[in-house]
Amino acid sequence: MARRRASVESVAEQVDGGRAELVEDRERPGARTLLIDGAPQSHVDPAHPDHLEFAYQRRIGHLADLAAPAGRPLHALHLGGGAFTLARYVAATRPRSTQQVVEVDAALVAFVRRELPLETGARIKVRSLDAREGLAKLPDDWADLVIADVFDGARTPARLSSTEFLADVRRVLRPGGHYAANLTDGPPLRYLRGQVATAAGIFPELALAADPAVLRGKRFGNAVLMASAVPLPVAELTRRIASDPHAGRVEHGKALRDFTGGAAVVTDASAVASPAPPASAFE
Repeated sequence: MARRRASVESVAEQVDGGRAELVEDRERPGARTLLIDGAPQSHVDPAHPDHLEFAYQRRIGHLADLAAPAGRPLHALHLGGGAFTLARYVAATRPRSTQQVVEVDAALVAFVRRELPLETGARIKVRSLDAREGLAKLPDDWADLVIADVFDGARTPARLSSTEFLADVRRVLRPGGHYAANLTDGPPLRYLRGQVATAAGIFPELALAADPAVLRGKRFGNAVLMASAVPLPVAELTRRIASDPHAGRVEHGKALRDFTGGAAVVTDASAVASPAPPASAFE
Protein backbone atom coordinates (compact mmCIF):
# COMPACT_ATOMS: atom_id res chain seq x y z
CA MET A 1 0.00 0.00 0.00
CA ALA A 2 1.22 3.51 -0.77
CA ARG A 3 1.89 5.42 2.39
CA ARG A 4 3.39 8.84 2.81
CA ARG A 5 3.87 11.48 5.44
CA ALA A 6 2.75 14.80 3.98
CA SER A 7 4.37 16.68 6.89
CA VAL A 8 4.95 16.38 10.60
CA GLU A 9 1.29 17.40 10.95
CA SER A 10 -0.40 14.63 8.96
CA VAL A 11 -0.05 11.10 7.70
CA ALA A 12 -1.91 9.66 4.72
CA GLU A 13 -2.44 6.27 3.15
CA GLN A 14 -4.56 4.77 0.39
CA VAL A 15 -7.17 2.43 1.92
CA ASP A 16 -10.02 0.49 0.37
CA GLY A 17 -12.44 3.40 0.73
CA GLY A 18 -10.16 6.12 -0.66
CA ARG A 19 -7.36 8.32 0.64
CA ALA A 20 -7.27 8.23 4.43
CA GLU A 21 -5.50 11.04 6.23
CA LEU A 22 -4.93 11.75 9.91
CA VAL A 23 -4.45 15.47 10.42
CA GLU A 24 -3.16 17.13 13.57
CA ASP A 25 -5.62 19.25 15.55
CA ARG A 26 -3.75 22.48 16.22
CA GLU A 27 -6.10 23.32 19.08
CA ARG A 28 -5.53 20.01 20.92
CA PRO A 29 -1.94 18.74 20.83
CA GLY A 30 -1.85 15.04 20.07
CA ALA A 31 -5.39 14.90 18.72
CA ARG A 32 -6.10 13.90 15.13
CA THR A 33 -8.94 14.20 12.63
CA LEU A 34 -9.51 11.31 10.22
CA LEU A 35 -10.52 12.29 6.69
CA ILE A 36 -11.45 9.99 3.82
CA ASP A 37 -11.06 11.65 0.43
CA GLY A 38 -11.17 14.99 2.24
CA ALA A 39 -14.40 14.31 4.15
CA PRO A 40 -14.04 14.45 7.96
CA GLN A 41 -14.93 11.09 9.53
CA SER A 42 -13.69 11.05 13.13
CA HIS A 43 -11.76 13.08 15.69
CA VAL A 44 -9.64 11.36 18.34
CA ASP A 45 -7.68 12.70 21.29
CA PRO A 46 -5.76 9.60 22.50
CA ALA A 47 -4.75 11.29 25.75
CA HIS A 48 -8.36 12.25 26.48
CA PRO A 49 -10.63 9.60 24.91
CA ASP A 50 -13.60 10.98 26.84
CA HIS A 51 -13.41 14.14 24.70
CA LEU A 52 -15.81 14.16 21.73
CA GLU A 53 -15.14 16.99 19.30
CA PHE A 54 -17.71 16.43 16.56
CA ALA A 55 -21.27 17.48 17.42
CA TYR A 56 -22.86 14.25 16.18
CA GLN A 57 -20.42 12.17 18.22
CA ARG A 58 -21.21 14.21 21.33
CA ARG A 59 -24.91 13.52 20.79
CA ILE A 60 -24.29 9.78 20.53
CA GLY A 61 -22.01 10.04 23.54
CA HIS A 62 -24.86 11.52 25.57
CA LEU A 63 -27.00 8.50 24.74
CA ALA A 64 -24.14 6.18 25.74
CA ASP A 65 -23.87 8.06 29.05
CA LEU A 66 -27.58 7.60 29.71
CA ALA A 67 -27.92 4.02 28.46
CA ALA A 68 -27.20 2.63 31.95
CA PRO A 69 -26.21 3.90 35.40
CA ALA A 70 -22.90 5.78 35.34
CA GLY A 71 -19.86 3.54 35.16
CA ARG A 72 -21.73 0.31 34.50
CA PRO A 73 -20.04 -1.74 31.76
CA LEU A 74 -21.93 -2.12 28.49
CA HIS A 75 -22.00 -4.56 25.63
CA ALA A 76 -21.64 -2.18 22.69
CA LEU A 77 -21.62 -2.82 18.94
CA HIS A 78 -20.18 -0.22 16.59
CA LEU A 79 -21.12 -0.59 12.93
CA GLY A 80 -18.48 1.47 11.17
CA GLY A 81 -15.07 1.98 12.69
CA GLY A 82 -13.56 5.26 11.58
CA ALA A 83 -10.89 6.05 14.16
CA PHE A 84 -12.79 4.09 16.87
CA THR A 85 -13.70 7.36 18.59
CA LEU A 86 -16.91 6.20 20.24
CA ALA A 87 -15.49 2.80 21.18
CA ARG A 88 -12.61 4.62 22.91
CA TYR A 89 -15.15 6.87 24.63
CA VAL A 90 -17.19 3.97 26.00
CA ALA A 91 -14.01 2.20 27.16
CA ALA A 92 -12.91 5.36 28.99
CA THR A 93 -16.25 6.21 30.58
CA ARG A 94 -17.40 2.65 31.24
CA PRO A 95 -14.37 0.49 32.05
CA ARG A 96 -14.74 -3.27 31.55
CA SER A 97 -17.25 -2.77 28.75
CA THR A 98 -17.23 -5.43 26.04
CA GLN A 99 -17.24 -3.89 22.58
CA GLN A 100 -17.20 -5.03 18.99
CA VAL A 101 -16.36 -2.79 16.06
CA VAL A 102 -17.37 -3.90 12.56
CA GLU A 103 -15.49 -2.07 9.80
CA VAL A 104 -15.38 -3.45 6.26
CA ASP A 105 -12.25 -1.50 5.27
CA ALA A 106 -9.43 -3.70 6.59
CA ALA A 107 -6.76 -1.32 5.28
CA LEU A 108 -8.35 1.56 7.19
CA VAL A 109 -8.44 -0.55 10.37
CA ALA A 110 -4.73 -1.32 10.00
CA PHE A 111 -3.88 2.34 9.32
CA VAL A 112 -5.77 3.64 12.34
CA ARG A 113 -4.52 0.92 14.67
CA ARG A 114 -0.93 1.66 13.67
CA GLU A 115 -1.15 5.44 13.93
CA LEU A 116 -3.61 5.66 16.86
CA PRO A 117 -3.34 2.37 18.75
CA LEU A 118 -6.16 1.25 20.98
CA GLU A 119 -5.36 1.19 24.67
CA THR A 120 -4.14 -2.17 25.89
CA GLY A 121 -6.88 -3.97 27.79
CA ALA A 122 -9.69 -1.84 26.33
CA ARG A 123 -11.71 -4.98 25.45
CA ILE A 124 -12.48 -3.71 21.95
CA LYS A 125 -12.61 -6.40 19.26
CA VAL A 126 -12.42 -5.19 15.65
CA ARG A 127 -13.80 -7.29 12.80
CA SER A 128 -13.20 -6.42 9.15
CA LEU A 129 -16.63 -7.36 7.85
CA ASP A 130 -19.56 -5.77 6.06
CA ALA A 131 -21.85 -4.16 8.65
CA ARG A 132 -24.85 -6.38 7.87
CA GLU A 133 -22.64 -9.48 7.93
CA GLY A 134 -21.09 -8.51 11.25
CA LEU A 135 -24.49 -7.72 12.74
CA ALA A 136 -25.87 -11.09 11.65
CA LYS A 137 -23.09 -12.93 13.49
CA LEU A 138 -24.12 -11.59 16.90
CA PRO A 139 -26.57 -13.50 19.10
CA ASP A 140 -30.00 -12.27 20.10
CA ASP A 141 -30.19 -9.87 23.06
CA TRP A 142 -26.41 -9.27 23.12
CA ALA A 143 -26.03 -5.48 23.02
CA ASP A 144 -26.93 -2.68 25.38
CA LEU A 145 -25.98 -0.19 22.70
CA VAL A 146 -25.70 -0.39 18.90
CA ILE A 147 -24.15 2.55 17.07
CA ALA A 148 -24.32 2.81 13.27
CA ASP A 149 -21.89 5.24 11.67
CA VAL A 150 -21.24 3.68 8.29
CA PHE A 151 -20.30 5.59 5.17
CA ASP A 152 -19.19 4.55 1.71
CA GLY A 153 -17.34 7.69 0.79
CA ALA A 154 -19.64 10.37 2.16
CA ARG A 155 -22.88 8.35 1.82
CA THR A 156 -24.60 5.73 3.99
CA PRO A 157 -24.99 2.53 1.93
CA ALA A 158 -28.52 1.61 0.88
CA ARG A 159 -28.37 -1.76 2.64
CA LEU A 160 -28.08 0.02 6.00
CA SER A 161 -31.22 2.07 5.38
CA SER A 162 -33.90 -0.62 5.39
CA THR A 163 -36.45 -2.15 7.71
CA GLU A 164 -34.69 -5.53 7.36
CA PHE A 165 -31.47 -3.98 8.67
CA LEU A 166 -33.22 -2.32 11.61
CA ALA A 167 -35.08 -5.53 12.44
CA ASP A 168 -31.72 -7.25 12.84
CA VAL A 169 -30.50 -4.36 15.02
CA ARG A 170 -33.49 -4.86 17.31
CA ARG A 171 -32.82 -8.62 17.40
CA VAL A 172 -29.29 -8.00 18.67
CA LEU A 173 -30.34 -5.39 21.25
CA ARG A 174 -31.31 -6.43 24.75
CA PRO A 175 -34.91 -5.53 25.69
CA GLY A 176 -33.79 -2.24 27.28
CA GLY A 177 -31.05 -1.52 24.74
CA HIS A 178 -30.58 1.62 22.67
CA TYR A 179 -29.74 2.28 19.02
CA ALA A 180 -28.12 5.39 17.56
CA ALA A 181 -27.39 6.11 13.90
CA ASN A 182 -25.42 8.94 12.38
CA LEU A 183 -27.33 10.05 9.27
CA THR A 184 -26.73 12.87 6.82
CA ASP A 185 -29.17 14.70 4.60
CA GLY A 186 -30.08 18.09 3.20
CA PRO A 187 -33.14 19.82 1.83
CA PRO A 188 -35.80 18.54 1.23
CA LEU A 189 -34.82 15.84 3.80
CA ARG A 190 -36.48 12.94 1.96
CA TYR A 191 -33.85 10.46 3.08
CA LEU A 192 -34.01 11.50 6.74
CA ARG A 193 -37.81 11.42 6.83
CA GLY A 194 -37.77 7.94 5.30
CA GLN A 195 -35.28 6.75 7.91
CA VAL A 196 -37.47 8.00 10.76
CA ALA A 197 -40.53 6.32 9.23
CA THR A 198 -38.61 3.07 8.81
CA ALA A 199 -37.33 3.08 12.40
CA ALA A 200 -40.85 3.79 13.66
CA GLY A 201 -41.97 0.49 12.19
CA ILE A 202 -39.38 -1.40 14.29
CA PHE A 203 -38.97 0.63 17.49
CA PRO A 204 -41.78 2.19 19.54
CA GLU A 205 -39.55 4.93 20.98
CA LEU A 206 -37.68 7.40 18.76
CA ALA A 207 -35.86 10.72 18.98
CA LEU A 208 -33.95 12.75 16.43
CA ALA A 209 -31.13 15.15 17.34
CA ALA A 210 -29.59 17.66 14.94
CA ASP A 211 -28.69 21.27 14.36
CA PRO A 212 -31.94 23.27 14.11
CA ALA A 213 -31.00 24.46 10.61
CA VAL A 214 -30.68 20.84 9.45
CA LEU A 215 -34.05 19.91 10.94
CA ARG A 216 -35.64 22.89 9.18
CA GLY A 217 -34.18 21.76 5.87
CA LYS A 218 -32.01 24.85 5.55
CA ARG A 219 -28.68 23.09 5.07
CA PHE A 220 -26.99 19.73 4.69
CA GLY A 221 -25.71 18.12 7.88
CA ASN A 222 -25.71 15.30 10.39
CA ALA A 223 -28.68 14.03 12.36
CA VAL A 224 -28.59 11.34 15.05
CA LEU A 225 -31.54 8.97 15.07
CA MET A 226 -32.06 7.28 18.46
CA ALA A 227 -34.39 4.35 19.02
CA SER A 228 -35.36 1.85 21.69
CA ALA A 229 -38.07 -0.53 22.80
CA VAL A 230 -38.22 1.38 26.10
CA PRO A 231 -38.69 5.11 26.74
CA LEU A 232 -35.65 7.18 25.82
CA PRO A 233 -34.25 9.70 28.34
CA VAL A 234 -35.56 12.51 26.14
CA ALA A 235 -35.63 15.27 28.75
CA GLU A 236 -32.01 14.74 29.78
CA LEU A 237 -30.88 14.26 26.18
CA THR A 238 -32.60 17.51 25.25
CA ARG A 239 -30.89 19.38 28.10
CA ARG A 240 -27.44 18.02 27.31
CA ILE A 241 -27.67 18.49 23.56
CA ALA A 242 -28.95 22.05 23.95
CA SER A 243 -25.97 22.79 26.21
CA ASP A 244 -23.31 21.46 23.83
CA PRO A 245 -20.77 23.84 22.23
CA HIS A 246 -22.69 23.32 18.97
CA ALA A 247 -26.18 23.31 20.41
CA GLY A 248 -28.70 20.96 18.84
CA ARG A 249 -32.40 20.26 19.07
CA VAL A 250 -34.18 17.01 19.88
CA GLU A 251 -37.46 16.06 18.21
CA HIS A 252 -39.66 13.26 19.54
CA GLY A 253 -43.30 12.28 19.95
CA LYS A 254 -45.84 14.18 17.88
CA ALA A 255 -43.27 16.67 16.58
CA LEU A 256 -41.19 13.83 15.17
CA ARG A 257 -44.24 12.13 13.66
CA ASP A 258 -45.15 15.44 12.01
CA PHE A 259 -41.56 15.78 10.77
CA THR A 260 -41.85 12.38 9.06
CA GLY A 261 -44.75 13.70 7.02
CA GLY A 262 -46.10 10.36 5.82
CA ALA A 263 -42.79 9.17 4.36
CA ALA A 264 -42.79 5.56 3.19
CA VAL A 265 -41.04 2.76 5.05
CA VAL A 266 -37.80 1.73 3.31
CA THR A 267 -37.17 -1.95 2.51
CA ASP A 268 -34.17 -3.71 1.01
CA ALA A 269 -35.97 -3.60 -2.32
CA SER A 270 -36.57 0.17 -2.23
CA ALA A 271 -33.51 1.38 -0.27
CA VAL A 272 -31.14 3.97 -1.70
CA ALA A 273 -27.93 5.43 -0.34
CA SER A 274 -28.05 8.72 1.51
CA PRO A 275 -27.60 11.78 -0.72
CA ALA A 276 -24.13 12.98 -1.56
CA PRO A 277 -23.16 16.12 0.34
CA PRO A 278 -22.78 19.35 -1.61
CA ALA A 279 -19.26 20.49 -2.37
CA SER A 280 -19.63 23.26 0.22
CA ALA A 281 -20.35 20.83 3.08
CA PHE A 282 -16.71 20.45 4.13
CA GLU A 283 -15.46 23.96 3.44
